[in-house]
Amino acid sequence: MSILAPIDVPRARELPAGYTIERGTPEQAPAMHALITANMEAGHLLPRTLEDLRTHAGRFLVIMTEGALVGCAELAPLSGTVAEVRSLVIDAAHRGRKLGPALIESLGATARREQFGTLCAFTHEPTHFVRLGFTIVPHTWLPEKIATDCVGCPKFRTCGQYAVALPLRGTQIGSMTAVRHSRRAAQPRSADSSVLVLHR
Repeated sequence: MSILAPIDVPRARELPAGYTIERGTPEQAPAMHALITANMEAGHLLPRTLEDLRTHAGRFLVIMTEGALVGCAELAPLSGTVAEVRSLVIDAAHRGRKLGPALIESLGATARREQFGTLCAFTHEPTHFVRLGFTIVPHTWLPEKIATDCVGCPKFRTCGQYAVALPLRGTQIGSMTAVRHSRRAAQPRSADSSVLVLHR
């Protein structure tokens, strides 16, 4: 199991008063499970078992307020260089306060610190990610995701999700530099490139 380094969670923007972003713990798995399960249809989320969440709790960042868990997302390694945002959800009563962007940016800062070169996500609502500097890319640009999850999924090739990706090394989340690098990724690059590579 891959666990994020046990240091302070990096934050890319300030949260509203009363909210904090923390590293997930196994004890919070039931709350994460309840939140994900309650929002599976609305958020197009994949189901997660309680045991799975306990096992991978250390890869989650969670948003807390008044002792309650109101948001979560996992930074899931797909390879040594690519990490994915998974199970991103904010409780309905707390939406509209830019908690989702704060969570995504904190995951990006964490991924950059953990030396990942690319942060990606698969979503039905790419606009939220594009606003943070991600670029919509062909699924085939992320073969790590296809090999890890897609090929065994019953909705493979028909899921309707968009793939979005953001290069991390030498960039800031949401910066125009990141956007330009993502767009230039359509051209083949060397294997050691820190931005997206068109895999053949």
